[in-house]
Amino acid sequence: MMLRTAMIALLLASSALPARAWVAGAEEPLCTLEHSGPAGDVRLTYDPSLPLYTIAIRGADTWPEAPVFAIRFEGSRENTISTTRHVLSDEGRTLSVADVGFGNVLDGLEFNAVAVAFAGQTALAFDLAGAAPEVAAFRACTIAPSA
Repeated sequence: MMLRTAMIALLLASSALPARAWVAGAEEPLCTLEHSGPAGDVRLTYDPSLPLYTIAIRGADTWPEAPVFAIRFEGSRENTISTTRHVLSDEGRTLSVADVGFGNVLDGLEFNAVAVAFAGQTALAFDLAGAAPEVAAFRACTIAPSA
């Protein structure tokens, strides 16, 4: 009985832990910025050989076939950016956008409190707490000289 109570307490405590923070990294040759939260997962990459930035947002449910995808940044530098050049993959669970420049996306992630990604009637909100230093690290990676 005591073991069962301890297991339940451990399960409840671990479910209250915060979601994984924003994390910048590198997967040769890509620069990466990733986040997992209650709404889903966000992964940005930069490939210097192309050069090309991508963002992929995966939620628990499927994204709708919508003519426009947008991200609204809420906080000190509010902004909404949109595109019609998004694609769905992973049976509609992942929405991706690729472009040669991501300045507005990176500024939005770095200088705001929340990002809301939306297409059609589907909207996923991502907490940007702790994102700023990781965005700065991602930016530094994207301008690092190639070996």
